[in-house]
Amino acid sequence: MDQLALLFVLLLGAVVTVPLGDRLKLPAPVLMTVGGVILALVPAVPNVEIPPEFILPLVLPPLLYASVQRTSWRQFAANVRPILLLAVALVFVTTAAVAAVANAVVPGLPIAAALALGALVAPPDPVAATAVAGSLGLPRRMVSILEGEGLFNDVTAIVLYHVAVAAVVSGSFSWPDALGEFVLSAVVAVAVGLALGWVTNRLMGRLGDATLQIGLTLLVPFVAYVVAEELQGSGVLAVLTTALFLAEYASDADDVLGRLAGHTFWEVVDMLVTGVAFGLIGLELHNVFGTAEDRVWEMAGWAAIVVAVVVGVRLVWLLPAGWLAQRLHQRRDYDEEIPLSWRESVVMWWAGMRGVASVALALAIPLKTDAGDPFPGRDQIIFIAFAVIMTTLVCQGLTLPWLVRRLGVEADTDADRDAERRLAIRAAKAAKQRLKEIEAVEDLPEDLVEQLYRRAYDVGARISPDMVDEERREAYAKRVERLHDIQRIQREMMSAARHEVLAARSESGSDPEIVDRVLRHLDVRSLRAP
Repeated sequence: MDQLALLFVLLLGAVVTVPLGDRLKLPAPVLMTVGGVILALVPAVPNVEIPPEFILPLVLPPLLYASVQRTSWRQFAANVRPILLLAVALVFVTTAAVAAVANAVVPGLPIAAALALGALVAPPDPVAATAVAGSLGLPRRMVSILEGEGLFNDVTAIVLYHVAVAAVVSGSFSWPDALGEFVLSAVVAVAVGLALGWVTNRLMGRLGDATLQIGLTLLVPFVAYVVAEELQGSGVLAVLTTALFLAEYASDADDVLGRLAGHTFWEVVDMLVTGVAFGLIGLELHNVFGTAEDRVWEMAGWAAIVVAVVVGVRLVWLLPAGWLAQRLHQRRDYDEEIPLSWRESVVMWWAGMRGVASVALALAIPLKTDAGDPFPGRDQIIFIAFAVIMTTLVCQGLTLPWLVRRLGVEADTDADRDAERRLAIRAAKAAKQRLKEIEAVEDLPEDLVEQLYRRAYDVGARISPDMVDEERREAYAKRVERLHDIQRIQREMMSAARHEVLAARSESGSDPEIVDRVLRHLDVRSLRAP
């Protein structure tokens, strides 16, 4: 099996593990990681030969961009305090704790190299956190915090990692220089992200066609990442800034087909890239055990200690941080989403899995220093990093659904329904108001006006049937039943029409372009059917 065949196997696995995970009640990323481990044990499967410097630029931009589609700038601004407690403060604390322990237990590992190890295992993986948390029916506020943490913790960890590696390679370290690099990286990234977001927004307005717009959004995250990195900025933060800008300003309410097509496209990209990324983690088993050679058990002991520190520090930090966030929330009445109980804090602790970012950072460690000496402790760092990733991703990922059920943490469906009901009422009122404005300037027949008012009312009732009283609900239920019959019959009619048009494609003298044009018209008509 060659590298290309292996890639297609991983892509197939990414598709298959989604329904399999739903059936087994297990997160698909965990299944892909286990599948990668199994593949790595097959003799015919080759070692993965992807240059480490390509992993972050190829994997993180599309995944981060897809994740941002589920959030907004206003949501981040409302939750900035709990997110910063996790994404910045916890990364610093974990890095320091791991560095101190690794420097003490691993013989000959200098403190700068230990800091590099701490930085690369500090950030919980944004892909794992959102993929796993989103599939368990957790409260929306918890998913929001995990998404925010996952989106911003890489920025802090990667900068810390670069500072530590530079200190080892150059043999010197300066706190003022490190702080200056951190600030410069953030400023450059935000500037690049805002500029690219503005340019992209203008271009999307001129392109018009949904296919071209989606193609542009596929390129944007990669461009943001590469440009920011070339200018000594944070590629991850640049992607986040661009995505948040576009989510805030580039949405056209009337672009129905573009929105549906774009949502579907990014769901496919998210699924495929996520599956390949976690499959690669499992496949790295070959290389990891190759670095251990005859010191497997000794290095396993060091790895076990570091795993305990990584997992323990998150728990020790989250419980008081959650308590502090609750106190500040009550005192100042901030409109933010925070864990409301120790049970939710425990679930957030156990959801802190490591993933592809840690793998890429570990494999990107230089082979030599500027003096020509081997990078101190490189093999040990790679082995320990892989142990942390596999332990947290597989063990915590497989047991998280059980823990969620055991602690009884679940989404507040009543609050979700209330929010949905309020939006449904707003939508219905907006539709009625627009109808009144049209009625004031146009001479419409009474029966048409009555029918349109009923449809305006149905706009909200379709979204949230709870918004109507019992009597109206029964009348609406009858209309819905009649509408379902109409839709069923109309679907069969449109299906017959599509079959006839497709049959014409194989007839002699038939123009495929014309057939496709007519078929697209029928497809669009089917989407817009009442």
